[in-house]
Amino acid sequence: MAAPSGAAGCEDFAEFQELLRVMRTIDDRIVHELNTTIPTASFVGKVDPSQTCKELYESLMNAHTNRERIIKNCIAQTSSVVKTLREEREKAQDDVALLKQLRKEQTKLKLMQSELNVEEVVNDRSWKVFNERCRIHYKPPKSQ
Repeated sequence: MAAPSGAAGCEDFAEFQELLRVMRTIDDRIVHELNTTIPTASFVGKVDPSQTCKELYESLMNAHTNRERIIKNCIAQTSSVVKTLREEREKAQDDVALLKQLRKEQTKLKLMQSELNVEEVVNDRSWKVFNERCRIHYKPPKSQ
C-alpha cells in the first residue's frame, strides 16, 4: 500500500490505522527476517551478514521515518480541522451538528496522537531485536 499523499489517509481513522498496520509489517516480521537471513555459525560462509544487517537497518530506518512522517502529518491536518471547528463553534454556539463534528475530530486527533506512542513501542521492539542479532555484524551510524 502506498503512503498517502495529502489528506487521503487522514480523513478516516480506520483507513489511517490500516495504513499503519500495513506499513508496520517489516517490524512485525523482523524476527522471522533475521532468522532466515542472518546465518548461524554453520552457514556463515554462504551469506554476508554485514550486508544483510545493513540492508535491514536501512529498511527499518525508512519504514520508521515514513510512518512517523505520516502520523505527524495527519496529526497536523486534524489539529487544523479541530482549530477551524473551534473557531466556528465560537461563532455558532447553538449549532449541535458543529459540536458533534468538533467532538468527533477531537477524538480522532487523540487517537492519532496515541499512535505516536504505539509507534515508539513498535520501533523500540524492532531495534532491540535488530541489535540482538546484528550487533556483531553491523554497526549503524551514530544517529540512531
